[in-house]
Amino acid sequence: MNKKLLKKIKTSFIEKFNANPLMIFSPGRVNLIGEHTDYNDGFVFPAAVDLGIILAIQKSNANISTAYAIDKDEEHIISTANLKPLKKGSWANYIIGVIAEIQNCGKTVKNFDLVFGGDIPGGAGMSSSAALENSVVFGLNVLFDLGLSKKEMILISQKAEHNFVGVKCGIMDQYASMFGIENNALLLDCRTIKSKAYKIDFQDYQLILINSNVKHSLTDSAYNDRRSVCETISKKLKVKALRDVTKNDLKKIQERVTPENYQKALYIIEENERVLRAAKAVTERDLKLLGKLLFQSHNGLQNQYKVSCDEIDFLVSKARANEHVLGARMMGGGFGGCTINLILTKHTKSFTIEVSKCYKEKFNIDCTVHAIRLSDGTKIIE
Repeated sequence: MNKKLLKKIKTSFIEKFNANPLMIFSPGRVNLIGEHTDYNDGFVFPAAVDLGIILAIQKSNANISTAYAIDKDEEHIISTANLKPLKKGSWANYIIGVIAEIQNCGKTVKNFDLVFGGDIPGGAGMSSSAALENSVVFGLNVLFDLGLSKKEMILISQKAEHNFVGVKCGIMDQYASMFGIENNALLLDCRTIKSKAYKIDFQDYQLILINSNVKHSLTDSAYNDRRSVCETISKKLKVKALRDVTKNDLKKIQERVTPENYQKALYIIEENERVLRAAKAVTERDLKLLGKLLFQSHNGLQNQYKVSCDEIDFLVSKARANEHVLGARMMGGGFGGCTINLILTKHTKSFTIEVSKCYKEKFNIDCTVHAIRLSDGTKIIE
């Protein structure tokens, strides 16, 4: 956690509101493997990380609530009695949405002040939105003694994103951010919303993210299209979701779907299998197999599900060509964002220097590198 940022946010709160705040840290997340499986009731393997949102919050005697985003130097006044979504793209919608969804649970939120900031890189697909939602619901739960469980809190965060931000996200982001355990990844069943923690010994290796710093506009339409394909094929097979489908089941309707859509459904079935194999590989401390599964996952995302892009494929190809990288893949919804890489620690610097240089030469864009550690979930700090 960023101690400098913590001090900055606490100091800003005290100067602004002349009160001592409750301090909350809510992490971003990575997903080791299991992409686009969440909305198919499948399995994912996320982990909270040491980058996140720091929130300072305290009760207010005023007849309004005030939220201040330190990174944007913007303030927003909130009336808890009259909550409506603001224009699309406003950061305040995440906070307003959380308050509204708490109220929908029959709980009373009185007035408060908050200041927040974060160190999650923008556009990296590390769920800064889920981290912000979780920090707010967690803070309000403590301040006003709402008696919400962690599971109730993440469902409030998810509904806030659906109904106030307009993003129909799965539950993985909020879950990993809230329930993360240091040095562990969580094998999450997206149907039951239950997980098992797997302690990861990275031995002489480490995880690094390489942010392509691109986000292509195809993301939303492609996401909706892929989701629709998965739902249509599930209906043809008379099952709730592709999580319930085997490769043999899919073959039975091969003639009734396009080759492209057949491959998309096949990818989901195979990715679910890879997630379960990855958890087993972690148990057996088989990092080589884990790396191999990461490369296979990217191949499926690139060539079957078709949600990658030239910039991301270039970064993964560079990883594949380097003997010190065990595995790499795109992370997130697709068409930009980050690659996640499992690399021998002592060769990280030389690899990232080389990749950054080649990437700049090819695309005339700088990529950015972030070394990450697996962290605890949302918690009170200090």
